Parts: sequence; structure tokens; C-alpha cells
Amino acid sequence: MFSLPAPSRSKSLRRQFSADSYVALPGLISPAGLVTLKGEARRLEADAARRDFRMPCMADSPRHMTTLGGHKIAHASPLITALYEDRDLMRLLSLFLGETVVAVHDPVERHVLNVLHRPGDTHGAHTDDYPLALVLFLEAPSHPADGGLLEFHPGRQDLDALDAPGTRRMHHLPGDGYLLRSDLTAHRVTPLGRPGPRRTVLNFAYTTPGRQGATTSSASLLYN
Repeated sequence: MFSLPAPSRSKSLRRQFSADSYVALPGLISPAGLVTLKGEARRLEADAARRDFRMPCMADSPRHMTTLGGHKIAHASPLITALYEDRDLMRLLSLFLGETVVAVHDPVERHVLNVLHRPGDTHGAHTDDYPLALVLFLEAPSHPADGGLLEFHPGRQDLDALDAPGTRRMHHLPGDGYLLRSDLTAHRVTPLGRPGPRRTVLNFAYTTPGRQGATTSSASLLYN
């Protein structure tokens, strides 16, 4: 299902992650895996909930998206649960972080489905409860002008940093992934600009031993 980077690339990717708190993983999902996961996501989306509100614990940043929490995914999709727990994947993430990476205990936040599918849909400014977010793209706008881009500011946790010089904007394609040091890095997803394009991602949250438990109410508000 995953096409993990070759060992020869791991050291350079680790250095990039250490410097930027972000590393792109193009083609992380195999072509056959992408077909399977996209079908799985479309099936799960039937049980997802529409969210349109401002997140009070994240400076009232907007949430216009359709979501499904990990507790429901675990019940409906053994495949996604197995991928989340993939040992080779977690060993790679441990290499990037420089610490042992383990699964998040919280069943709601450990793996979630996020869908942007209407003009203006956005996942507004935030940081995450846990250190690592591995984001897997199942659908994505083909052109950056259509929105759905990751914005983040390396080395800055304050949400105001996203409007300051130094903010980066990244475009990803279906089958791509990226890893973000998401607890210490302000980030958001830019709004979709027109009807048609969709941004469907699985977000896998990981943590380190001894660091379990949410630090904010954001996941509960977005996925429960």
C-alpha cells in the first residue's frame, strides 16, 4: 500500500524535517493502494458529518469541511486501522523525529478523514495535540490556483505567524503524503476556489511514549 522512501534518501529527508518541521513524501501511496483507499474514503464519507463553525480554542479560525473521526473509522475500516499501525511506517517516522513514535491512544483523533468539497471549504489555522501528522492525499485539486494548499510557518507555533513573512504554501497531488511537526508548527489549508475540485485526506496522528492525552478541545469539536 505504501511506497516508503529508500534508505538512501532517509538521512536527507530527516535533515529536511529537522530544519523545516515538514517533509514532502510524493507518491507515498502506491497506485493500486490509491485506488483502494479512494474507494474506501468514498464509502466512509456517507457517514461523515458536515462542519461549519469557528474553532474557539484556535483564535476562532474557520472550519468548513466534512469529517469522520477515528472511532468511526476503526469500526468501519479495518484496512485504514491496519495502515495506521504499520510498523515499517512508524519506524520511518521515528527516524525522522529522532524519537520513538507510537500510536495515539485517543480513538477519535488517531486517524481521521477530512474532506473539502465545496467552494470556500477550508481547515483554518491551528496546531495539533500530538507531535506528528502524516497526511495522505486521496483526492486533491490538480492546480494550486484551485486552493486546498497546505500553509505552514516553520519554527512558529503562534497562529498569527501564518500571515507573516516566512509562511510556506505547498501543493500536493493524489497519492502524495507529507509529515508535519504539527504540535509546534502553525498550519492551515487554503480555501477551495471553485466548484469541482475536492481535497480528501486521511490524517494519521502519532505521538511519543508518555505523551498521550489531548491538550485542546479542537479534535472533540471537529470529529465527535
